[in-house]
Amino acid sequence: MPELAFFSGTMDCGKSTLALQIEHNRSARGLQGLIFSRNDRAGHGKLSSRLGLVTEAVEAADGMDFYSHIVGLLSSGGRVDYVIADEAQFLAPEQVDQLARVVDDLGLDVFAFGITTDFRSKLFPGSQRLVELADRIEVLQVEALCWCGARATHNARTVDGRMVVEGAQVVVGDVAGRDVARSQAEVGYEVLCRRHHRRMQTSATAHAAALSPDVLPVDAPRQPAPVRAVSASE
Repeated sequence: MPELAFFSGTMDCGKSTLALQIEHNRSARGLQGLIFSRNDRAGHGKLSSRLGLVTEAVEAADGMDFYSHIVGLLSSGGRVDYVIADEAQFLAPEQVDQLARVVDDLGLDVFAFGITTDFRSKLFPGSQRLVELADRIEVLQVEALCWCGARATHNARTVDGRMVVEGAQVVVGDVAGRDVARSQAEVGYEVLCRRHHRRMQTSATAHAAALSPDVLPVDAPRQPAPVRAVSASE
């Protein structure tokens, strides 16, 4: 049976890599997929992985009707055997409903990939709707790590290395000054465990240069004290 599957996790857990792997495996069997992406790091109309892999995709713009788009392709003689939607957290809830309709009415598998919560640990609207509608939810097994070495469960937004909890929900990583008015501050993202997300401790503010602590200093061995002769009178 066709299904709507949602693959979720934090940043750096391999979501886009898995999307590319699914595309490779199915296309190698002669199937033809339709890939959607949005705000990808490689640019407009791309699906890319941090490992350096990249493929062409359809940019999922605001207001795009996924169901109508796919029906239009099929009606004009195009072929679609399955659908991949990367960065699905950025989709509007009604767009997720359209993907569910693609499964139910067109009989196509839809594989959606996205992070579940934003930098404030609040659900993205698209991810929330996927949790509500998906036939299957998979938490990716490639665990991202917090700077302390624990399993990372939360996404944090940083400004010049310091965690922030205010601002627009969607800001593409490594964009300077977009979320901080009249500032040249560097906006980035970091994955943290829940404890350090609650404490707002990033690797920069915690001065974490490595996952393991520095080795203990080893002093040079001390020379034995000279033995003083003791006279009989003492």
